[in-house]
Amino acid sequence: MAIKVQMPKLSDTMEEGKILKWLKKEGEQVEQGEVIAEVESDKADMELEAFDSGTLLKIVVPEGKGAAVGAVIAVIGEEGEKVDDLSGEDDSKKDKKPDKPEKEEKEQKEDKEKADTTERKQDTPEIKESEEKPAPGRDGRVKASPLARKMADDHGVDLKALSGTGPEGRIIKRDIEAALEKGVGKEEAPSYAIDEPVAETIELTGMRKAIARRMVESKTSVPHFYLTVEVDMTNIVEMRSRVNEMQKEAKVSFTDIMIKLTAHALLKHPKVNSYWAGDSIKRRGQIHIGLAVALEDGLITPVIRSCDRKGIIQISKEAKDYAERARNKKLKPEEYEGGSITISNLGMFDIEEFSAIINPPEGAILATGAIVEKPVVRNGIVVVGKTMRVTMSCDHRVVDGAVGAEFLRDFKRMLENPIVTLL
Repeated sequence: MAIKVQMPKLSDTMEEGKILKWLKKEGEQVEQGEVIAEVESDKADMELEAFDSGTLLKIVVPEGKGAAVGAVIAVIGEEGEKVDDLSGEDDSKKDKKPDKPEKEEKEQKEDKEKADTTERKQDTPEIKESEEKPAPGRDGRVKASPLARKMADDHGVDLKALSGTGPEGRIIKRDIEAALEKGVGKEEAPSYAIDEPVAETIELTGMRKAIARRMVESKTSVPHFYLTVEVDMTNIVEMRSRVNEMQKEAKVSFTDIMIKLTAHALLKHPKVNSYWAGDSIKRRGQIHIGLAVALEDGLITPVIRSCDRKGIIQISKEAKDYAERARNKKLKPEEYEGGSITISNLGMFDIEEFSAIINPPEGAILATGAIVEKPVVRNGIVVVGKTMRVTMSCDHRVVDGAVGAEFLRDFKRMLENPIVTLL
């Protein structure tokens, strides 16, 4: 019996993958557990193993092409066996209705009850652009159920272009569904005129698509607020120099030191080590720090585990190893998931200050800039100081203003006087 090989979900955010290379050809024998292909996910290049033994009867998705998670990419079976029904559809989705949240089920039930009280000549209403539009409510808004409004927003449907079949012309779920089938009321995407020819069209990689999707989701669904402090880095500069003079095992960076001190700050402020879970706030029991690493086609955040229990030398070694493997797309999924907070450092590019977008489901991210020399006042005397700006982006659902301010105040205190971490 032929067995369909489906595109696996190789990360928590992956929606599609790209076949980089087939290691087996059609007609060749495949053993269970044998690597048959290399797949590019949204974060790394992974090896795809066969779950069954047999002959590779058909390669559905060729090298260089992408496919959605769950789509059929190949077929394995007995030699000479005929291969049929290669639509590429995810079998797990066939004849299966998606689970509906309790709130949505309730709204759909209300829509149905109200719709059933109104007589209709046919089950699906005919919607025409010329039909009389529903009268607006007292506040000037078109009457529509909450579920209908959400569906219209998700699919770009203009409610003003529709006629409702619910009580008093109220637009309900079936009106939106009918509009989507007929293409009525669809809002057109804005077009941008370009006066000169396009020099190059760059195809999006899986990583670039995932970054675009997740950043839009984060910025539009997570209520960001920002806190900025200026830190006197004189003692840290001196400390780093001494640490690197005393040992040659690993060259410690400013980011390595900040990772360690961030872990100390999280120990004092566990409320920041939390994330939004829809109907509750989850507080993590461990401290894992994400490190933003720039790649040619985007960025990725490998996570250094249990930073509060590790020394700076060990953190430095792991950070360099993760960064190198991240650039070569060799990270495993468990190595870039589950962070408590992320540090994004653009100081090496002479950026003095910026605001970073939170990496969900984390509750905050720290953006650190360059260390610059400038006049500062110490003990009433103006001297040359070394300062750095730190901006903390917080998810206001998890981290309140005072909570974030207290965390950042203590983080600043630790950077200016590292010895306080011993108290």
